[in-house]
Amino acid sequence: MLRLVARRGYAATSVPDVIAAARVSRNAFYAQFADKESCFLAGCERDLPEMLDSIYTAASGAGDHWSEALWLGMAAYLLWWQERPEYAQAYFVELPRAGERAVEQREAAYRPFLDMLGALAARARLEDPSLPPLRAAVPRLIVYGTTAFIASEVREGRVTTLTSSADDLYHYTVALLAGPDHGIATTPSA
Repeated sequence: MLRLVARRGYAATSVPDVIAAARVSRNAFYAQFADKESCFLAGCERDLPEMLDSIYTAASGAGDHWSEALWLGMAAYLLWWQERPEYAQAYFVELPRAGERAVEQREAAYRPFLDMLGALAARARLEDPSLPPLRAAVPRLIVYGTTAFIASEVREGRVTTLTSSADDLYHYTVALLAGPDHGIATTPSA
């Protein structure tokens, strides 16, 4: 499903197309999924726990430094999508086009990222108590901004170079998490 959606678009992909590509019977498809939308949403959600694990694993190498954890996690996140261009196309470009349930699923998928950013902001304030309190909208601004940026890169055919954006996304995130007067001047060595 994801491969077909990435190549053709969500609207142009049909259940018969998926059945033929997967080499399964119509009954086998409908035993698993109610319809095209259910299959697509399941595909989009299936590997997200693996992606989150890769972020946490990468960030765990940072020790106590929140900015290093952010850098390592950001790099792992971008690499994960870069290595899965068809999934990135389906998730970032086509998922928002798949209807209200897809939008709701995307919103639910943001929760772990909002929690990660909240935890990083708390760590930053432990390291530097002079940082201003985190404004409530900041984690959402980061998640929505990063998602829109990656979607734009994918639409423009730059999914295979997503990791080259790590430095810019890192500085954007630090500026929002720590405040404009407390940004980290350099990218941590990875």
